[in-house]
Amino acid sequence: MKEQIKSYIYYLKLEKNASPNTVASYQFDLNRYIDYLMMKGIGSIKDVCEKDIIKFLHSLVEFGLSPKSVSRNLSSIKMFHKFLNGEGFLLTNAAENIETPKLSKTLPDVLNPDEVEAIISQPNPMEPAGIRDRAILETMYATGMRVTEIITIKQTDVYSDEGIVRVFGKGSKERLVPIGKSALHWIEKYKNEIRVQLAASGRGRDVLFLNLRGRPMSRMAVWNIVKTNTIKSGVRKEVHPHTFRHSFATHLLEGGADLRAVQEMLGHSDISTTQIYTHIDREYLKEVHKTFHPRG
Repeated sequence: MKEQIKSYIYYLKLEKNASPNTVASYQFDLNRYIDYLMMKGIGSIKDVCEKDIIKFLHSLVEFGLSPKSVSRNLSSIKMFHKFLNGEGFLLTNAAENIETPKLSKTLPDVLNPDEVEAIISQPNPMEPAGIRDRAILETMYATGMRVTEIITIKQTDVYSDEGIVRVFGKGSKERLVPIGKSALHWIEKYKNEIRVQLAASGRGRDVLFLNLRGRPMSRMAVWNIVKTNTIKSGVRKEVHPHTFRHSFATHLLEGGADLRAVQEMLGHSDISTTQIYTHIDREYLKEVHKTFHPRG
């Protein structure tokens, strides 16, 4: 079964041209799935029935995984079984008729502008890492970029004169996102004062944000920057890099931005993905109505 996972991963990389993050997610999910089957004494994927898969999903729930994570695991299993069925290894697809659980769209955690400012202002500008970290935090909030997009953005993707950043999102889809003066100021300060020194000691090439060894930063490094500065700021919400993306979208909508424009800036292919933020926007509108309307 482990060899079949290898074949499927090979197929994802070469034929489907899946991104490294997508491949890693599938591999993690499927390895856990296979480990579960082997623990239950099932030695071949041919012996798996629908009930086995459902029991595995229940075990994930008991383990504490969120509905969204369980749904992703089921999707990985379905695609794996479909692949093996298509290759002729399986005559039937045991996962085919298992329904994906309906997920309620929960509102993401959002920072208010004062909390954003409190976190962003924490890095020490007297330290090289502080200038870089400030530039990263400013850029995340100014553009709504994902972590992967932040760590892969190149110097040549920042068009300072035009106030635009070129971003390559999921599936290598390109989009152009406006970037404000504050973020551009810290990017230029970082490039001129810090990056020149970091690049001399590593192989960062044109990647904008480098670690202290002169190499491209990892996702975990950005997570740590956000976590460290959130703790220092005194903000008590659970904040992660994606929180800045949520806050970026919410603050735009609260300011009157068009939903389609926000969709374009976030890089969502489907408007329904962006519409989750309209719920937050409606709460804001209700508060405005309550505060200012004579009959509120």
